Amino acid sequence: MNKALLVSDAAHFRVDYEINPYMHTEVQPDHAAAVSEHEAIVAAHRAAGRRIEYVASAPECPDMVFTANAALVRGDRAVLGAPPPERKAELPYFQEWLINNDFDVLEAPYPFSGQGDALACGDLLLAGYGQRTDRRMHAVLGRALGYEVVPLQTVSHRWYDLDLAVAVVEPGRTLAYCPQALDEPSRRRLGGLGMDLIEVSVEEATRFALNLISDGVTVTMTRGAPRLAAAVRERGLRVVELDTTELAKGGGGVRCTALTLDNPLPAAS
Repeated sequence: MNKALLVSDAAHFRVDYEINPYMHTEVQPDHAAAVSEHEAIVAAHRAAGRRIEYVASAPECPDMVFTANAALVRGDRAVLGAPPPERKAELPYFQEWLINNDFDVLEAPYPFSGQGDALACGDLLLAGYGQRTDRRMHAVLGRALGYEVVPLQTVSHRWYDLDLAVAVVEPGRTLAYCPQALDEPSRRRLGGLGMDLIEVSVEEATRFALNLISDGVTVTMTRGAPRLAAAVRERGLRVVELDTTELAKGGGGVRCTALTLDNPLPAAS
């Protein structure tokens, strides 16, 4: 998992609107620095042995660099995201790429933030709701992709997507999460999964610490979360920390910039 990733680019990245608490139209990213940050993320993926697929960003799509919201993919099937109106122009580009690469593409019947609110963890799907994803999508995803869904509700727009509040460090073994980002029933559900849970502070989580990518060997994450980085290293994983200062002005970090293409299918019984 996370050894095959779909990325775009930051060529047209800017803040044209405000659809999360981190976006402010009067605070524009430095274009050259944002491009460099994204290129460094892609280079880190390649250095970790990950295969990179690419779809070019479009001038009318300033958030297209955040490919994670495009869909959720498992095997040869993809469920498209259904994002806020400001980002709907992105969908045809991602849909075309998925179809051209032999994915069976389904459209979402309800609001759905794609992989941003749907974190694969083996045969489990940690599925967010309460902000950008309608909970009715959970049944759709379970049927279409064969997951056992674990619903998790985030408590405010600060955690507009689940991938700001929870991270899969090692599927079936280790999760990281910010307790204050989830309601109490959701915290109980996570605790009941029987996995090692790393607690992350609000301070580090709001720096996009949990917006990370792990393939079970290497964890690629935002710089500026030393406690989480240390906890991951203590568990024997390699950690690569990268600057995402400019990308954060759009409300995203490392995880937001890549759509996983190799979420494994259920093991044959």
